[in-house]
Amino acid sequence: MSQQDEQPPRAVIGDEHHIDATSGAARVPTEHEPIRARPAQADQRSTAPEQGDQMSEQFSDTPADVADQPVGGVVVDDATRQLAERTEDLQRVTAEYANYRRRVDRDRVLVVDQAAERFAGQLFPIVDDIERARDHGDLTGAFKVVADRVLGLLEGLGVTSFGAPGDPFDPSLHEAVLHDTSPEVSEPTATTVLRPGFRRGDRVLRTAMVGVTDPESPAPVAAEPATPDAPTDEQPGAGPAVG
Repeated sequence: MSQQDEQPPRAVIGDEHHIDATSGAARVPTEHEPIRARPAQADQRSTAPEQGDQMSEQFSDTPADVADQPVGGVVVDDATRQLAERTEDLQRVTAEYANYRRRVDRDRVLVVDQAAERFAGQLFPIVDDIERARDHGDLTGAFKVVADRVLGLLEGLGVTSFGAPGDPFDPSLHEAVLHDTSPEVSEPTATTVLRPGFRRGDRVLRTAMVGVTDPESPAPVAAEPATPDAPTDEQPGAGPAVG
């Protein structure tokens, strides 16, 4: 064997502070000797922030590329599109709710009106008795107090009476049960009121029962006298001439 083969392999030590140069044994550093950091670890620590910056830049660019989608030449954000859809839904629901409220209010008013008219119709016979008692002079004392309360109920419901002597006859307001003629009227007139009528606002709840007086028929036109015939040459009673 050659001398080069007999020589032991030479160890390459990068850190001379931890290996004794004479004996080749590991040397323990003293407390006054600082320990150097390995360059590879320092390089890793120095490159770590750079890699983090590159990753942050990649993640920051990704949402913008995904969110903005060109549609018809205009960049539309997905959140904006969803907001527009939700706004349309809200407007539709609001309009439907407004229509529902109007229907409910209209139905409520109709129910109240029907109940008031039904209750007032039950009081009409009592009012007729009160009016007859008033005509005969019997509306006095405690009976008058009760009558005033009943009439107050009708007034509180907005019900008013109509039909007085002298009113022009109206078939939509009056029910004619008597007819006569008189030269004192120029049109059909309710001269006698047998039962008053009632209405609530523009709605007639009960027609008035009246006697109607019509104007007298106008005098017939006199016939014209007959015109005399044209005169003739012949005299009445004259005979033929004798020759």
